[in-house]
Amino acid sequence: MSGCLDHVQLPDCEACSVGDKRNAVAAIIAGSMFFMGWWIDIDAAAGYPSDQTLKYAQTCAVFGTIAMFMINSISNGQVRGEAYTTGCMGQTGARVWLFIGFLLGFGSLIAASWILFGHYVVLAQGKDAWPGIAVFLQNALIFFSSLVFKFGRTEDLWG
Repeated sequence: MSGCLDHVQLPDCEACSVGDKRNAVAAIIAGSMFFMGWWIDIDAAAGYPSDQTLKYAQTCAVFGTIAMFMINSISNGQVRGEAYTTGCMGQTGARVWLFIGFLLGFGSLIAASWILFGHYVVLAQGKDAWPGIAVFLQNALIFFSSLVFKFGRTEDLWG
């Protein structure tokens, strides 16, 4: 049953083929998602300037942005141990760095959902929930942009 889709082939779409521009397309998509995330949060902060919870919720986005840089600072070759320069800790250090980056990314996304549901859905009682939705959307877009930038590119096109 596991091979039921082995012989299915999708038709070639020349308009959708990115070819040698895969890294550029992944960078543009990831950058756009990152920009939209921060823009949504700036909109919420400008629309609700007296919201104290929103001011403290910026910490989640800062940690999500740090996680994005941590995740994308390690190449896949370093994680696999195929890189020419392995650094001071080698493959194990690269894997630990990447793991900590993913922990920060998931942690900021979980904290944003906790802020959304804990402060804006459960305790809101008639207040507008847009600031909480904006915090969650911002962190989700930052996290998914880091995934697109990490796994959407290929190292074969760097040379």
